[in-house]
Amino acid sequence: MPRKWVVLVAALLVTALSATTWALGATGGTGTSSKSSNPQARLKADPPDAAFLPGDIRPDAPELAARGPYGVGVRTLHVTNPNQVDILRYSATNTDPRYDRPLTLEVWYPAEIKGKQKEELATYSDVLGSGPNDPARPNVPFEFQGRALRNAKPDDSGAAYPLIIVSHGYPGSRVLLTNLTENLASKGYVVVAIDHTESTHGDKAAFSSTLLNRPLDILFVLDQMAELGEPKSHSFLSKVVDANRTALVGYSMGGYGVLTAAGAGITAATVGWGAPGGKLAVLQAGTPEYEALLDKRIKAIVAFAPCCATFGIWDADGLKGLKVPSLFVVGDQDQTAPFAGVKYLFGNTVNSDRYMLVYQNGDHEVPVNPAPQITYSRWREYVHYQEPAWDNTRTNNVNQHFLTAFLGIHLNGKSYDDYLDLKYVYSNESNDYGKPPSEIWKGFKIWSAVGMEMHHLEP
Repeated sequence: MPRKWVVLVAALLVTALSATTWALGATGGTGTSSKSSNPQARLKADPPDAAFLPGDIRPDAPELAARGPYGVGVRTLHVTNPNQVDILRYSATNTDPRYDRPLTLEVWYPAEIKGKQKEELATYSDVLGSGPNDPARPNVPFEFQGRALRNAKPDDSGAAYPLIIVSHGYPGSRVLLTNLTENLASKGYVVVAIDHTESTHGDKAAFSSTLLNRPLDILFVLDQMAELGEPKSHSFLSKVVDANRTALVGYSMGGYGVLTAAGAGITAATVGWGAPGGKLAVLQAGTPEYEALLDKRIKAIVAFAPCCATFGIWDADGLKGLKVPSLFVVGDQDQTAPFAGVKYLFGNTVNSDRYMLVYQNGDHEVPVNPAPQITYSRWREYVHYQEPAWDNTRTNNVNQHFLTAFLGIHLNGKSYDDYLDLKYVYSNESNDYGKPPSEIWKGFKIWSAVGMEMHHLEP
């Protein structure tokens, strides 16, 4: 009998025996079930699961997806970047408009959480919509919960933790990826997500602001977090965050932001069309102004579905400037940041040790939280969250797994290489019934490594 049928028959026998045992125990028979025969007693002893929240793991979650050993605290900060170019007010008669640019940050960190505090949940606020003036997508406030404790005391019992800066899409918000931010904080990172002014669900404005400000916001927040981590800062992050070990994580236009902040300067042509008055010149590859922006504290980047290679924002020469390790994550059916563009980025960042995780039949939303219930009656908002062919909880778990490995290697020196350097590029090949479990993608349960690819190119 072929191996596939042996496995299938064995599985069916186990299922049948389990069902028989449960039935005997439940009806007061002679089965060996440890459950009480009283339905009420069973319910009391084995209560229903708590509400499933963004970031929770499914039974088929790969090994490294599980939360780490730390409790998670969360706080909201407000910072201001002074004297920035106000590109939205540029005109022929006002060629250098300036403003103090406000940014709201959400910060997750390892925390001391004891007793009943462990049961408390954080409440996050966001809005639906695509800016303030879109009648087809009006702003609708909503809230959702997460597994973190608001204003908890940081766990400062050990060395300072590496820093991860998260940049959302256009439009997006600082709480769009709480499935990932909470998870990483539980594993010993300080994670800060930015509400990029003029680019959120509530205040989305002209694209030129996003092109100019994404990398500048990221680099400013890196400086701010470094200052808060200083022993003399008297901040809750004093001696808690180590900004000298920083990774950048960006989604969509956030992917553009982290690539540009980390060394991939834009083309002269992009400077010409991207913003009035040539204000994007500060981001042009090869210029002294751009080189002066680059920060050696950045050790790695993760780009989820990064925009916008198909716009011609980068060329091969500019992409050579990315020298830190990188992980690209993309769906091969992405309609917003087309897969061809991400493949171009992956192929031409030739000085980066880089990986590319591909979700077969995945679209643009592979990193975001599952769609909140408020979107179920609002189709355009629902698809802003929900993958059409994948379950977002599944992609969240897979992302948690691979980012734990990738960031663990490059920020903490952990030996996670086997989780990334996989024997088979295509997960389906590793998951063949004819192969032993040791052949499956490392960390994945049997029958669960399906529909993915992992590519690796060295510098």
